[in-house]
Amino acid sequence: MRAATVTLSWNRGRDNPIPDVFGADDAVSLEEIRYVNPIHNGRYVELLDLRGDLERARTLLEDSPDAIEYDLVGEGHRGVAYVQWRTVGLVGDLLSILDQREIVVDWPITAVETETDRGLELTVVGTSWAIEQAATDLPDGVTLELHRLGSYRPQADRQFATLTERQRAVFELALAEGYYEVPRETTQRDLAEQLDCATGTVAEHLQRIESAFASAYAASIQSQGR
Repeated sequence: MRAATVTLSWNRGRDNPIPDVFGADDAVSLEEIRYVNPIHNGRYVELLDLRGDLERARTLLEDSPDAIEYDLVGEGHRGVAYVQWRTVGLVGDLLSILDQREIVVDWPITAVETETDRGLELTVVGTSWAIEQAATDLPDGVTLELHRLGSYRPQADRQFATLTERQRAVFELALAEGYYEVPRETTQRDLAEQLDCATGTVAEHLQRIESAFASAYAASIQSQGR
């Protein structure tokens, strides 16, 4: 069993598999796609992790011609939306590739910034042949960047695979600079200067990274105790 972690990006101006309803509004953003499931009559459903103004998110979904039905729950600036969409354009093409090549997604999928637009970072699991064929099936205008390819090791790889490309860069720099040594050999301020970003941004990245690792470790302990 093989696994590939990739980023998919596409040219501006073509159909966007990330719901445009959240891509053009600064008040709310899509963080992760927890799950996608094709249903019937050219429709599919998604569970989406949202961040920002949840009331604005409800308004955007209400006004979207492609959102057939939705529900949204959450508190503060974090929410999860269940949305039933019309299957159009690139979404249908990508879902069809997964089905035809019989590969599965190791959820969640993360929305990331790319050089051309927002992209999707995901891990797919299947045979080597199926993954290679899926890559060749990608529609024109869709670019694949391969991050890792190897044997599927869910407990060993899951926590790292769920990090975004930016989070991995922060984590790798923190390791190299001795942030996790005792005593620490660098600070968040020093890391921020090297990454050319705000200290608060580094702090948020590290918090998300550590949360992902802690959740994976907790899940491992629970599975061992069953």
